[in-house]
Amino acid sequence: MLAIRLTAEPDRLDTLALPVRAGVTDDAPAEPIPTSVTLPDQVASEAAELLPLARFTGRASEVRVQLRPGRSPSRLLLVGVGEADEAGWRAAGAALVRAGKDETHITLALPAGATPEAVRGLVEGLLLGSYRFRLGDDADAPKLAGVDLAVSAPETYEPAVEVARTTARMTRLARDLTNMPSSVKNPQWFAAQVAEAAADLPGLGLRVREPEELAAEGFGGILTVGGGSASGPRLVELDWHPSDARTHVVLVGKGITFDTGGISIKPVPAMKLMRKDMAGAAAVVAATLGAAAMRLPVRVTTLAPLAENMVSGAAFRPGDIVRHYGGLTSETTNSDAEGRLVLADALAYAVQELKPDLLIDLATLTGANAVALGSRTGALYSDNDQLAKDLLAAIDAAGESAWRMPLAADYVEHLGSDLADLHSAPTQGAGSVLAALYLREFTGEMCDRWLHIDMSAPSWSDRDHAELTRGATGWGVRGLLRWLATLT
Repeated sequence: MLAIRLTAEPDRLDTLALPVRAGVTDDAPAEPIPTSVTLPDQVASEAAELLPLARFTGRASEVRVQLRPGRSPSRLLLVGVGEADEAGWRAAGAALVRAGKDETHITLALPAGATPEAVRGLVEGLLLGSYRFRLGDDADAPKLAGVDLAVSAPETYEPAVEVARTTARMTRLARDLTNMPSSVKNPQWFAAQVAEAAADLPGLGLRVREPEELAAEGFGGILTVGGGSASGPRLVELDWHPSDARTHVVLVGKGITFDTGGISIKPVPAMKLMRKDMAGAAAVVAATLGAAAMRLPVRVTTLAPLAENMVSGAAFRPGDIVRHYGGLTSETTNSDAEGRLVLADALAYAVQELKPDLLIDLATLTGANAVALGSRTGALYSDNDQLAKDLLAAIDAAGESAWRMPLAADYVEHLGSDLADLHSAPTQGAGSVLAALYLREFTGEMCDRWLHIDMSAPSWSDRDHAELTRGATGWGVRGLLRWLATLT
């Protein structure tokens, strides 16, 4: 991970970056932001003269590289920070590491009035924008190894930088888990990665249920979905339980390590990226690890039901009846609607055995999410107005995006089945809404303290964008950590 250092006495000035704020109106020129450290002679005045000539707007993520042969610094990077809020600085950090990828080191002079929130955004942008995932040789890997943040009072920003480091590290972990090809990543492998990460953080409890235990305890949904694979299913239960916790949150994440669609097999274009179908599990695991690393005073229990949905003689059939944890049954007329079956078990277990104060689930659940909200926004469902408001605010502050969707009461009748308690995949349309309503049936007495996010679309990016890099985004980690930090 890129090395980030705060310093009051910058000693490496070959490449210097200066922040530039957008004009207060569309017609107003961009302007350099006065820095809190002394700059080399004529650098500030030269930057001010260059901006109008270069037609530099100062919008967040805009970067201009100016060569200065024979002088120090020899390269000057002008970095737009927009309105200089946290979001602008986050985008600026990501743009800077991309523009400076062939440098070995960059010093960025921070403004005198930079807030800790702005510096947090900057560091997250630097660390997330520089993320790369590759299993083979990487001949084009960036040379940039470190960024110094020059500021007159480094100690003021140390807490913000440390929070940003932890947040970025956990988001990068979620990206790594999601990007990993399914030739490597099966339920057993995923559970082993969680165990390895948890071992580095004191105070975490971990239990991994294997197929025999799942059968003995009645986790019928997880066993049904995983039954067609040679790699047996697992249920990971990770618990951060500090002594001063007054609130208990259970996070549930869908963990389908590869999804063929089962007997209701997907076409190849829809199947080729199904290694990402466990992004919800990756997000909640990483958020729980982050809560432990930050020592947040809230109890967080994560449940990650893991299965591989494959086609074989042991795969479940459309029309099969599944008996879930706790006894509810589902008629399964579409084996490609498998994620909700494993989530149903985990939600029922959380309500009946863990009895938390709040229950949240994240899942790459439906393609309807993208149809309704596009590629970067998750669909959020809850009957609890305050919970929805608080989590939406945290997601927005973190630089992620979600939109609250309705749990339409008159759609509940579509969940009816002639054979079972519920129909798991009704065909009346509104696929994301109906999936959420189905999950709500397993929350019992906690239905008014439950929240579901369908995050299939924003879990993946087809290109670099701001702090997102092509591939897995780690969506949900940053928003969850922001929200958990408010539960004190």
